[in-house]
Amino acid sequence: MMRMQSVIRAIYPAQCVACETQTEAENGLCGTCWRDTQFIDGTICDTCGTPLPGDSDGQRLQCDDCMVIARPWERGRAALVYTGIGRKLVLGLKHGDRTDLAQPAGLWMARLARALIHPDTVVVPVPLHWSRLLRRRYNQAGLLAQVIARDLQRPVCVDALLRPRKTAPLEGHSRDARFAALTGQITANPRQKAQIAGKPVLLVDDVMTSGATLAACTEALLQGGATRVSTITLARVVKDA
Repeated sequence: MMRMQSVIRAIYPAQCVACETQTEAENGLCGTCWRDTQFIDGTICDTCGTPLPGDSDGQRLQCDDCMVIARPWERGRAALVYTGIGRKLVLGLKHGDRTDLAQPAGLWMARLARALIHPDTVVVPVPLHWSRLLRRRYNQAGLLAQVIARDLQRPVCVDALLRPRKTAPLEGHSRDARFAALTGQITANPRQKAQIAGKPVLLVDDVMTSGATLAACTEALLQGGATRVSTITLARVVKDA
């Protein structure tokens, strides 16, 4: 097996997932792309994961948006700022058929999600409408959720939520329009109620903009019996990015 892997590596050397430069390990970034990718660390909003200025004093901090917008989930994290390489990776996974990106991205997310899970946490992805799933052939949030659940050794329920009606793409819409468009548009799957009832949930998505999608999913999960919800996204749209 090791010999076969060496032969494969010789023919198809490992490449950076962002720029295709040759790398030493599979499913990683080259040194230049790693340096240029804005990973989120340091002082952050505990509710949505957006980076904040200054140093943390150990108290729970919130960004301006989370101080004025009611968030139905408890805590949230994001791995990358949605700009530059971070945006390129999200769009590649979401629209570019780059399902290979789910592995490294999911592991980045799992590292942050460890602080959010409980012993009985269930991992749940944000759902796609069936028509969009048919056209795309995969749910990017579902792929990320499976990697995260495997790494954290937690159960995953990929169809815990349903999107029975197709909503228009939300890119370019205002915050209020996003929330209005998603109100009541996501429901808990009655066939999977036993998987989430009485348990905390880690909700997974690729990117957070206004938080409308995460809010709609959280409300559906709580109505379905989940005890609490935390969120993890691959990227966070940041106002000053």
